[in-house]
Amino acid sequence: MSQTISDKVRWTTADLELLPDNGDRYELIDGELFVTRSPHWGHQRAIGNLYQELNTWSRETNLGQAGINPGLIFTDADNVIPDLVWASNERLAILLDEAGHLTGAPELVVEVLSAGTDNERRDRDLKLRLYSVRGVQEYWIVNWRLQQIEVYRREQASLRLVATLLRNDELTSPLLPGFSCSVAQIFA
Repeated sequence: MSQTISDKVRWTTADLELLPDNGDRYELIDGELFVTRSPHWGHQRAIGNLYQELNTWSRETNLGQAGINPGLIFTDADNVIPDLVWASNERLAILLDEAGHLTGAPELVVEVLSAGTDNERRDRDLKLRLYSVRGVQEYWIVNWRLQQIEVYRREQASLRLVATLLRNDELTSPLLPGFSCSVAQIFA
């Protein structure tokens, strides 16, 4: 028996509190529950290296902060845990709630692809649309297996693919003045 849209379960942030704390990552996108396990070592290395570069730049410039796996709660039905975000100091001051979760869009969100069509669909389609609608200025999709980064930037009120960077390219962003990192360094 197939479910129609109207009889599907719509999960909320409150429902997440009832799920076991077993190391799984629970995310909601438009009320749909996504459960993922701990990522592959290559995934973790890529996000760690990228965080190190962004964090170092942030400390040198004092323009904002980078965070790994922050809670990003847009609504009761849209509650995700991106791999990495960067927010300017001004934006961060208004985004953080008392529990230390972000309640709105940071300027930059980074997701590292995990294996599997469901995981890839979540990051390339569902999260891209969610981040686009919620006002993220830039979205990077990191593919550690292919060692490439897709850069999406806000153009005419939505996120659009502007570059696919390969190992020999430099990663820069107009959001991050003076930030530059070789793509190869991220996958080292």
